[in-house]
Amino acid sequence: MAVASGPAASADQWRPRPGTLYISDLPKTESWRAAPVARGWGMSHECLANWPEGRPEVNVWHRDFSTAETAYAEQKVVVFATEAEAITFAEETRESYAECANRPQEPGVTATGYDHGVLDVEEGATLHGMYTFDAQASDRPHFNYLWGVGRDGDTVTLNMWQSYWGDPPVTEWKNTLRTAVNKLY
Repeated sequence: MAVASGPAASADQWRPRPGTLYISDLPKTESWRAAPVARGWGMSHECLANWPEGRPEVNVWHRDFSTAETAYAEQKVVVFATEAEAITFAEETRESYAECANRPQEPGVTATGYDHGVLDVEEGATLHGMYTFDAQASDRPHFNYLWGVGRDGDTVTLNMWQSYWGDPPVTEWKNTLRTAVNKLY
């Protein structure tokens, strides 16, 4: 029996779910609550325009985290059929996040992007951020985003944080991203 490779192969069967974040793994700067881990992509991350074609629809999990009012976070975990597919997906996603602030914004919105660097964990992780200001908004004109991409072998984790309150917890979120990558396997 021949074994298919590429995105079609990953659609053939479910694989065991890698480890995911717990509430206690998120920054202590806020009081978090969480939904259970669920299959599928969940909500779309801000700024993932031109999401890579042929993304897998199985071997994908997500978990949503939120605070009472000000912040939202999400982890997505994707297991690919091959390590090469994971490398390509992680790189395309990193590039997409790095370009977020350069994309056209809504009228009155200005965006500033940040490269918060590379983390030395497993096959690597990066953290990007963006600050937006909406001059036309009467309520909550400021938003901050952090997007982490990490990989361990054939598995990629995407970790997103956003809030309209205060500065982004960059150092704390790097720790969360490191934990997320380490928990994959």
